[in-house]
Amino acid sequence: MDSFPAFFPLQGRTVVVVGAGEAAQAKARLFDGSPAHLVRLEGEAALDASAYGAACLVFIAASDPDFLKGAVRAAHAAGAPVNVVDHPDLCDFVTPAVIDRGEVVAAIGTGGASPMLASLLRQDIEARVPEGAGRVAALFRLAQDQIRAAIPDLARRRAFLRIALTGPIAEAASKGDDAHARMLLNQALAEHARTDRAMGRVLWLRGDGPADLLTLRAARALGQADTLVIGTGASSDILDLARRDAHRLSAPDLSIEALAALAREGQLVVRLFVGPAPDEAINALEALGVTCETLAVAGA
Repeated sequence: MDSFPAFFPLQGRTVVVVGAGEAAQAKARLFDGSPAHLVRLEGEAALDASAYGAACLVFIAASDPDFLKGAVRAAHAAGAPVNVVDHPDLCDFVTPAVIDRGEVVAAIGTGGASPMLASLLRQDIEARVPEGAGRVAALFRLAQDQIRAAIPDLARRRAFLRIALTGPIAEAASKGDDAHARMLLNQALAEHARTDRAMGRVLWLRGDGPADLLTLRAARALGQADTLVIGTGASSDILDLARRDAHRLSAPDLSIEALAALAREGQLVVRLFVGPAPDEAINALEALGVTCETLAVAGA
């Protein structure tokens, strides 16, 4: 990873755009509808460091190289990070191609090497991000404290959210039916409190690769797994698709009983194996009451 992506909260923050041309206008449009306070600067005002005192981000777009450098110096003197259009050597950060769904924002960057490639990738990904994703995120943000109080255990909470975010609750929120979504969420939390059941699973996946043979469902499972249990010979390309913060265990060191214990804690466990599906181990887990599923691999 050559560049680290980060999201700046905009509520109550100031963003400065320097310049008057179309490039500056394009930067300003990025913040249409955002809660940021947008300040536009031109001419001598942009060379005064005091104009940048409250800025969390500064975008500079102008054709005069001396003016550009003067504006960068002024912004830096105020401690503000700067993006200069078409001058990556003067940039503290680069502007990604953005997918804006309100509270759900995705960004694709190439470190400034190829903005056009980032734009093309954005178009591909944008088609897969539902229009209502921001409304779903808003519902769960407002209910965050309620969910944490109802399910203090992290593993169980993640298990609950995996179901809630892919079922009728999220569907209602996505359609804008907040009242129905809240009712379903409250019902689900009440049901969880009554049963306090673990909702963990063990998903079995061939891990010998190549990664491009994985189905979308398998790739999503890797991205959601709480624990990754890695069999001997598992491909590094497959492992790269897993969550960075997923707990990783070596399969030879883990018994069937230990796998079952992880699932009973509510964890989503992905067990990577190489070769034929280990039916005996799967049957043993199911005999212990653990839900198992073998994920298909294209061409397998």
